Amino acid sequence: MLDSLLPFKRNFLDRNGNKLHYINEGQGEPVVMVHGNPSWSFYYRNLVSALKDNHQCIVPDHIGCGLSDKPGDAGYDYTLKNRIDDLEALLEHLEVKDNITLVVHDWGGMIGMGFAARHPERIKKLVILNTGAFHLPKAKPFPWALRICRDTQLGTFLVRGFNAFSSIASYVGVKRKPMDKATREAYVAPFNSWANRISTLRFVQDIPLKEGDRNYQLVSDIAASLDKFGSLPVLICWGLKDFVFDKHFLDEWQRRFPDAEVHAFSDCGHYILEDASDEVLGHIQQFMAK
Repeated sequence: MLDSLLPFKRNFLDRNGNKLHYINEGQGEPVVMVHGNPSWSFYYRNLVSALKDNHQCIVPDHIGCGLSDKPGDAGYDYTLKNRIDDLEALLEHLEVKDNITLVVHDWGGMIGMGFAARHPERIKKLVILNTGAFHLPKAKPFPWALRICRDTQLGTFLVRGFNAFSSIASYVGVKRKPMDKATREAYVAPFNSWANRISTLRFVQDIPLKEGDRNYQLVSDIAASLDKFGSLPVLICWGLKDFVFDKHFLDEWQRRFPDAEVHAFSDCGHYILEDASDEVLGHIQQFMAK
């Protein structure tokens, strides 16, 4: 079933003994698509199909996600810096150095823009989908569901014992139309045991909320780097019913990129590429053709 839903060659890069899976389809200027939590490269399957005739589409699975290895804490330090290092290593391996269009969603915003901050000269365009690359906006309370997952033993039990994070996201992440059974099962399939759910928990635990938290300074640095991209073409597609990346985050992106092309969907949620698939794919295709 998964092969028919994700009909792309499986590629792997060795990262310090862990296999990092990635999609690499098509030829032309590169489009690098960076997923978040608790999704995986599957999220971008339709965008790869839409763009691969004219572009090289590169989609990694972060370590612990999708078809990549899922080591325990002894085998991988699940933190933002390592995620950025992995993306950088993949693009070095593929010799992708110029004219990159970066497509980012959820944690992919922080990881992708973390890479961009290191190599601003390599970035040509940005496509931003329900994500952040800056600290929690001041007007936005940290959601209670994330706080339970981040800070409590109950959260650990729910996420790793019952796959609560990935499973619930497959329902609440779409608002306009529920996912069909096969799609929902594909989203949660990689996170099929206590051991294989480590990344879904570590991602949430890695969210820095105050000075002194691990990654707080790194996020500050990434946010400060966004000024370097103000002259680039930027497309923002946004589901306004996202309970985490809501209008507070969209407003912050628009403040930073006032010239961006913005399409906000009042009836859509976090997984905007599922909820408004046809419209968003169309907007991205037109944006890439300009």
